Amino acid sequence: MQIKVKLFATLRNNREKEMMMDLAEGATPKDIIERLNISEEEATIIMINGRGAKLDTAIADNDTVSIFPPVGGG
Repeated sequence: MQIKVKLFATLRNNREKEMMMDLAEGATPKDIIERLNISEEEATIIMINGRGAKLDTAIADNDTVSIFPPVGGG
């Protein structure tokens, strides 16, 4: 299946901002971050099609997965 992956903030360092990725059926965001060499600590906010998701949430064909690093502020 093919999905769109969007990376934000520091996760874009030495990586594409947006990319298409071919994954096996039943893949999860954890499979994506492993393929991109992103640690689980770096990928703290994950969204699938604009909705919050977890590392073990199943991804479907043509989904868009957005991955964000920890957010600071105050």
